[in-house]
Amino acid sequence: MQRLRDEHAALVTLARILTGMIRAPQPPRMTELAAARGLLRDTLLRHLKCEDWILYPRLKASGDPELVRITREFELEMGDLADDFTAYDNEWTPQRVAAGWPDFCRETAIMLDILAMRIEREERDLYPLAENLGPSRAAMGIAAVGA
Repeated sequence: MQRLRDEHAALVTLARILTGMIRAPQPPRMTELAAARGLLRDTLLRHLKCEDWILYPRLKASGDPELVRITREFELEMGDLADDFTAYDNEWTPQRVAAGWPDFCRETAIMLDILAMRIEREERDLYPLAENLGPSRAAMGIAAVGA
């Protein structure tokens, strides 16, 4: 669970960096923007794979009714985040960003808000329940992904 929390902290930091960039009236150097976006994308997609492919299935298999319920709720509400982020990221090429900076900024702010909401809810609602399982199969599954 600590690895997932650390990734949340990294995602929040990267989102702050990107937020600072999109608040500017003009785009920053495209190499700087691409680096920030790339780090956010890679960290987010790795994190979501770990949650969606390892953590969530193991939490649903825990036998704890409340944990199963909230895990399914998260999957239904936010299960498309990886696909949505990938579509957003693919849509905004450097050329398109330069030509449509205000639109890019607006869409990026929306995507970052969605990400912040998911992180907040997982930290508040899901992770504490998962941690109450102790050294469970969920924790062992996460460790296996990092190996």
